[in-house]
Amino acid sequence: MVPTDIFIYGASGHGKVVADIIRCSGHTLAGWIDDKPSADTLLWDQFCSLHPNATIALGIGENTVRESIAKKVRDSGYSLAMLIHPSAIISDSAIIKEGSVIMPLAVVNADALIGEGCIVNSGAIVEHDCVLENYVHISPNATLAGGVQIKKSTHVGMGALILQNITVGAGSVVAAGSVVTKDVSDNVLVAGVPALIKKTFCKDT
Repeated sequence: MVPTDIFIYGASGHGKVVADIIRCSGHTLAGWIDDKPSADTLLWDQFCSLHPNATIALGIGENTVRESIAKKVRDSGYSLAMLIHPSAIISDSAIIKEGSVIMPLAVVNADALIGEGCIVNSGAIVEHDCVLENYVHISPNATLAGGVQIKKSTHVGMGALILQNITVGAGSVVAAGSVVTKDVSDNVLVAGVPALIKKTFCKDT
């Protein structure tokens, strides 16, 4: 691993955890970018003028905002850091794509695929042959059994359990503590044991 100076886009609580991972991984936290001006952060235009060749980590927890920021970063020619906390356990056969962050004590097992801009949060387990599409957030202590498919921009809440070979549709939310025993469609909120649909989200037109 070559140490890198990394800026974080997003100075909220999630960004603070990303900052810890940068430091623990032997990189240097070079600074902060945020859309809200402060003494400790740079606005995007300021950052671009001062640091035209920097590497950026995504410090934003909300999936759609994180995707929007990632697009802006890439469209401006910057590279996105992929970060793994040293305490995480990652199979040699797992694939983790750029912009994703693997938090402390998370587990990503054999032949799992973690897409772009994903978050596998503290203590989460992503078992063998799981697929996380882009901009998925797996919350702390959630467990995905083998062969689970999580479609784009879905959020799996804290402590949720998704049984083997289940597919959870794009843009959906699995509430904290839920047990998912059957496939979940796109753009819904499921909750409970077993998880049932509680709400349908309006699709963007």
